[in-house]
Amino acid sequence: MDKSECLSRETRIRLIEAAREMRQFPTQVEALLWEELRRKRLSGFKFRRQHIIYLFIVDFYCPEAKLVIEIDGGIHRAQADYDQYREGALIAMGYKVLRFSNEAVMGEMPMVLNEISRSLSKS
Repeated sequence: MDKSECLSRETRIRLIEAAREMRQFPTQVEALLWEELRRKRLSGFKFRRQHIIYLFIVDFYCPEAKLVIEIDGGIHRAQADYDQYREGALIAMGYKVLRFSNEAVMGEMPMVLNEISRSLSKS
C-alpha cells in the first residue's frame, strides 16, 4: 500500500490545493530553475514541480530517477530541523534529495544543472 493511501481525504485535498497554489505563484528562484528543467530540457528527464510525496510538497521531482530537488531560501534557515527530518523521511522512502540555496541557483546555475545531471546519470 502506498503511503498516500493512508492520508485522510481532507489532508490529501489540502496538499493538492497547497501544491496548486505554489505552482501558480512560484518564487523567482523556482521559476528560474523550472525554465531549465521543464519540457525534458535537462538530459531528456521529465520533472514535476511542487509535487506531493506522502505529506511533503517537494519543489521539483524526477520520477524516473526518484530525484527530489529542493531550493532553500531564507525560511529554511529558521526550519533547519524540520528540513533535516523531512529529508531523512524522503531518503527512507527511497528518494534521492539534492538541496541548493537560492544564491546557488541565482548565481551558479551551470554548477547547479551540472550537479543535477550527475545525479541523474547515476540513476
